[in-house]
Amino acid sequence: MTSQLPVLAQNGGETGVGGILLWVALPYVTIAVFVLGHIWRYRYDKFGWTTRSSQLYERRLLRIGSPLFHFGILVVFLGHVGGLAIPDSWTEAAGVTEHMYHVIAVVLGTIAGFCTLAGLAILIYRRRTVGPVFAATTRNDKLMYAVLAVVILLGLAATVAANIVGGGYNYRETVSPWFRSIFYLRPDPELMTGVPILFQLHALSALVLFCIWPFTRLVHMLTAPLGYLTRPYIVYRSRDEQLGMHKPRRGWERVP
Repeated sequence: MTSQLPVLAQNGGETGVGGILLWVALPYVTIAVFVLGHIWRYRYDKFGWTTRSSQLYERRLLRIGSPLFHFGILVVFLGHVGGLAIPDSWTEAAGVTEHMYHVIAVVLGTIAGFCTLAGLAILIYRRRTVGPVFAATTRNDKLMYAVLAVVILLGLAATVAANIVGGGYNYRETVSPWFRSIFYLRPDPELMTGVPILFQLHALSALVLFCIWPFTRLVHMLTAPLGYLTRPYIVYRSRDEQLGMHKPRRGWERVP
């Protein structure tokens, strides 16, 4: 069964200019901005490529909100990868029926969505109410938090409205093929013309998020401290005046 939620304006079932702009032009613009933006950021703002951690200012709320948000967003991300990138024929070939996939996706997606939303709410509350943290918050941060909140709220609303309150909606027959068609370089915007509006708005807000991604603290998600594994030891000089009375550890030489 499909949901009876409204959809964005259509023109006789055919994709008009608006559909081409939203479901063809905008995705490719987003990909270009996302890739080139990261290259530019790394080249010209390498030292700004950081989370700009505020842990020193406040830890109690951070210890609750940060793990909750990161756990939820990780599950949400993996769910989107599985739902958008993997065709339903592959999961069926692996023995996972459409009903099984639907139940797992709805249950895990709803739980992860609420965890992500709760964690984000705690982090925003902390950033607004803790003076030093709020003072360190830039306009860029505020924009990022606002867009991220909209994306999460729309995604959670689409899941609840279509699959829990409504009669169900199989986005793997429309949104997923459209998503893959973008990367196949054979975009098919007509797949999105009949999609419920909450799913459409969720997709569009996600495109906006990826457009601003390279210019926010979200860039830290694409990095890992692998350099720590190969960097040389750091030599510390002792200020102990009685250094000569201490036997050095095996394998270490004193620095004169």
